[in-house]
Amino acid sequence: MTDVAQAARRGAQPLLQVEDLRLAFDLAAGTVYPVDGVSFSIARGETLALVGESGCGKSLTSLALLRLVPSPGRIAEGSKISLDGSDLLSLRESDMRAVRGGRIGMVFQDPMTSLNPVLTVGDQVAETIRAHRRATAREAKDRAIALFGEVGIPDPGQRFSAYPHQLSGGLRQRVMIAIALAADPELLVADEPTTALDVTVQAQILELLDRLRRDRGMSVLLITHDLGVVAGRADRVAVMYAGQIVETADTQTLFRSPGHPYTRALFASMPRLDHARERLKPIPGSVPLPGAWPSGCRFHQRCPEMLQRCPSDVPPVFGLRNGCSSRCWLVENDAA
Repeated sequence: MTDVAQAARRGAQPLLQVEDLRLAFDLAAGTVYPVDGVSFSIARGETLALVGESGCGKSLTSLALLRLVPSPGRIAEGSKISLDGSDLLSLRESDMRAVRGGRIGMVFQDPMTSLNPVLTVGDQVAETIRAHRRATAREAKDRAIALFGEVGIPDPGQRFSAYPHQLSGGLRQRVMIAIALAADPELLVADEPTTALDVTVQAQILELLDRLRRDRGMSVLLITHDLGVVAGRADRVAVMYAGQIVETADTQTLFRSPGHPYTRALFASMPRLDHARERLKPIPGSVPLPGAWPSGCRFHQRCPEMLQRCPSDVPPVFGLRNGCSSRCWLVENDAA
């Protein structure tokens, strides 16, 4: 963990605090909760990775931070989201617009669908700057070109006038990062920022996010389905399954001794260089749909370590002595 993050976690108020977040979707068949009781915090200068399979609710959680849950979804009563002590759910929409792209920057999965194809990339960055900062057109352009240089775009002055289709996938993602940084956010949310990129460019983007976090002292919420992305990139990890966080740990502890069977199953399904001859173990089945959450532990139908009580008894979140937590009956005796 970075020195800044360590200092922040030693008793200071976290930058972001999410408590009992529930997202409700009112459908013809009834109300479903694809995000159901999620709680986590992020300290200043810290990177928290939110990890899980597709369909577990990671992206919806990130959209909820900005109050951008798509219709017919809504943030249910009792949910709490605070940024540096400010309750985001009680802000007027006009005040919330200052938070989006201002105090919280967002990098989406696919830059080609996020960028406007009929505007130059430079104009899109400059537009964001002028929306959140008092700046003339010339000042916004100069700032955008400087941001292009900061995120590693070659020939930033020339790239200012390029359209999205004229750039490679890696450069488009760097443009998206520049837009997210335009107003100097306190928190950067990166939702699967390397999904559509080849392996070499993935590493470059992740290294860029690391450097920007260090240089700017900002916090990062890194959302990914790939545990390989997490190693060496995050201070802590929150593992999500079926709309709930099932394990939270610092990265070293998680990789050394994962406490939840789902986390162990994720590791077993990953190829590893130090176990080249071992067969991968896929997780049987798939993440259940929000309208069909299983009773008891939501992972019990796929769990190789299921106990007799797992299908009927809902496990609480057990706090462990090492500062980690797990939503599993197997750790009940180890709870602090």
